[in-house]
Amino acid sequence: MAKANYINEIEEVPQISPADRILLKDAADCFSFRANGYYLSLIDWDDPEDPLRRIVIPDPAELDEWGELDASCEHRFTVAPGLEHKYPDTALLLTTNVCGGVCRFCFRKRLFMCENRETTLDYAPALDYIRGHKEINNVLLSGGDPLMLSTGRLTRLLGALREIEHVRIIRIGSKLPAYYPFRLSEDGELLEVLARFSKPHRRIYLMTHFNHANEITEHAVRAVEMVLKAGVIICNQTPLIRGVNDDPDTLVELFEKLSFIGVAPYYLFQVRPTVGNRPYVVPIEEGIEIVELTGGRCSGLANRIRYIMSHARGKIEMVGMTEEEVFFRFHRAADPADRGHFLVYPRNPEAYWLDDYGEPSQELDPLEVLNAN
Repeated sequence: MAKANYINEIEEVPQISPADRILLKDAADCFSFRANGYYLSLIDWDDPEDPLRRIVIPDPAELDEWGELDASCEHRFTVAPGLEHKYPDTALLLTTNVCGGVCRFCFRKRLFMCENRETTLDYAPALDYIRGHKEINNVLLSGGDPLMLSTGRLTRLLGALREIEHVRIIRIGSKLPAYYPFRLSEDGELLEVLARFSKPHRRIYLMTHFNHANEITEHAVRAVEMVLKAGVIICNQTPLIRGVNDDPDTLVELFEKLSFIGVAPYYLFQVRPTVGNRPYVVPIEEGIEIVELTGGRCSGLANRIRYIMSHARGKIEMVGMTEEEVFFRFHRAADPADRGHFLVYPRNPEAYWLDDYGEPSQELDPLEVLNAN
């Protein structure tokens, strides 16, 4: 497998003029910068609005004062070094603080900052916790990007999880199929490992992060093909990103191309109000309009996404709105008392996060409504 040509300094990007490098340096230094030659080659450098450029090249507006470092309060759910347990059946393990590229809209950019200790190379305490909690039937490997781990280290981690009988699903969240697909298409050992640990009743899921159809190159399609042949199920999740995919035509093209290559569109996320993310976030109600305009324009296989906000209270789906009200539903709830609840708020076109709406005008338990009728 060819070694990726990783670039960690904005000054090393040859396609950016010296004057622009000076303008971008502060944002790159503050929130880190990382890319590679393959991904940079996909950018149309004659187009200042190129969507892939926007994904990986800093924007000076990232330095605007806005947001929080841990916008979803992940620290509240940390139960062991690198391990979060927010929902009863799911555990999330931060396997590394390294990615194939640094997405400018990353909600965990705190992991790339100095003296961050949320990730760990010692997975033993996390594995002990998972062994002791039989309600956990699926584990999400995240980070950072788990596929940046060496094949040997990833093999040992997957093997340890497969020895835990109650862990039925292992999910691997990775943007490498977009950033550097050769990690999957050319590493036969890695593909063999995935095939070994993805079994008919205990599947591995690869959660890809294709944000724009321009990332679905022939190299990426080849990587997807090899992973599917290894018996791994692939789903895709992407944020709704200002200047990248914030229009119906772009989303329809992305969802269709994913479905054509055997990748199921899964979640469309609201960009979290994380420090540095102001230039990339779309207001919630504009997002609902965009999602509504994608409906019915592609097959059901391509149109399976849920528009989701990963809030401290849980995964909250943006359901729809009227001229006066906007509606949310708990897709997953951190507090069991919130399961399935509907939240109704007066419209606020400037809202980017649930907290921007204040108190709901109504909070409905669907079971209570059914019983009342």
